[in-house]
Amino acid sequence: MRTQKNRNTGIVVGGLLLAILMASMDNTIMATAMGSIIGELGGLDKFVWVTSAYMVAEMAGMPIFGKLSDMYGRKRFFVFGIVVFMLGSALCGMASSIVELSVYRAIQGIGAGALMPITFAIMFDAVEPEKRGKLSGLFGAVFGMSSIFGPLVGAYLTDHVSWQWNFYINLPIGLIALAMIAFFYRESMERSRQRIDWLGAATLVGAIVALMFALELGGKQFAWDSAPIAGLFAAFAVLAVAFVFAERRAKEPIVSFLMFKNRLFATSNALAMLSSAAYMVASMYIPIYIQGVLGGSATNSGLVLLPMMLASVVTATIGGALITKLSYRSLLVLPLIVFVAGIALLTTLTEETPRLTVTFYMILVGLGIGVSFSVLSSAAVHSFPMRQRGAANSTLTFLRSLGMSLGITVFGIVQNHSLSRRMSEAFSGDASAVQGLDFGDPHALMDPAARSHIPGPALDRIAEGLSSSIAVTFAWGLIPAALALAAALLMSREKLDPRAEAEAYAASH
Repeated sequence: MRTQKNRNTGIVVGGLLLAILMASMDNTIMATAMGSIIGELGGLDKFVWVTSAYMVAEMAGMPIFGKLSDMYGRKRFFVFGIVVFMLGSALCGMASSIVELSVYRAIQGIGAGALMPITFAIMFDAVEPEKRGKLSGLFGAVFGMSSIFGPLVGAYLTDHVSWQWNFYINLPIGLIALAMIAFFYRESMERSRQRIDWLGAATLVGAIVALMFALELGGKQFAWDSAPIAGLFAAFAVLAVAFVFAERRAKEPIVSFLMFKNRLFATSNALAMLSSAAYMVASMYIPIYIQGVLGGSATNSGLVLLPMMLASVVTATIGGALITKLSYRSLLVLPLIVFVAGIALLTTLTEETPRLTVTFYMILVGLGIGVSFSVLSSAAVHSFPMRQRGAANSTLTFLRSLGMSLGITVFGIVQNHSLSRRMSEAFSGDASAVQGLDFGDPHALMDPAARSHIPGPALDRIAEGLSSSIAVTFAWGLIPAALALAAALLMSREKLDPRAEAEAYAASH
């Protein structure tokens, strides 16, 4: 019986890893395919909806599905999530217009909103406590590696097969993961039927939809001070306040604010959101710096970011291995000091910084962030019984995604404003030298065809302005990085106790 149980656990973990790889890779795999998709389907003015529809649906679903999994069981909502995700993937591959693709991406996002938090919750429920540390490291490593392999796989499939296979590839992976969980995961956790907080769910979804569309459309299809964007932010504010009131009155709230009274839970969530925002600065602007300033030939962000991603995988694995030996606080503080140091060093970048030096800075950032991939999920659920861990983990996953989204938007505004100002200063009397080049889009400065037509002196001034604007953006990125370190320092000193977890595990099985 013991052998059978161990064998089943291995199969279940394999299914969970496949689900995490599939869901976390889906957005990165799209990055290299969007050009071909727009070329075939058209709708350049609507392509932003392809990403935003997915993100809105995913983020809105995370807290709701996490709570529902606590009430009615993890397995049924994992199966629901993976089936909906595969359905959305199949429909995306058959889309004949950019509008259809956006709708189908929203269906995918609903599935991902169930998959991402519940996968981690199942891992904590199904795996023996003494093995959770190493497996947390493995889950964190897979999460980090998806950022590397997503763009590479997307580029290969788009160039050598077709862009539709960026979606169809999810079907065999999803079917294998579905079979491994459906047939081998035996859920035995105690549950109780509770009243569903419909008002909380409605106001939460509405607030997220308003915020995400404001962030996605602002500065792109509408000016930041335009009536539609102001209206979306106002709707977000009203619905967010309504959500807080609804949750304070609900008997079984979607997001329990009482959880945030727990010091470890509150600091873990703050750390996840802040560190994710700072991490997005490096993920977004290091490739732009290398290609736009140093003139690197790599056009794939996965290759450019490889040193940082591999470093994060190393510390994610080490963090998981040490999770039963050191407190969560001890595991996180030193790496976050390294993370802050890496971001601080990135603020010194100029157009003359050697590529090897940039690589060293990238490795520091990766080493600093990696531990959070494997440790924070365990820290967030540490203080709660099995029946609340779905909600606890989904809250963490939601706030981490929110931090990434805010980081993309806020730091994008900072960099664009800084770049535009420097370009205006540099070319105030010589604008004809770079006629037709859009300084509001840093990616345009990475295009070899566009750069080849720019005179040498003008190109030098562009490189100087671009590197300066990116350095300023990294300086602003120091704020959430330092606040993440402060959150780690405020953590209580709990650590994963295998004996206590073993008792809880035995009681629920």
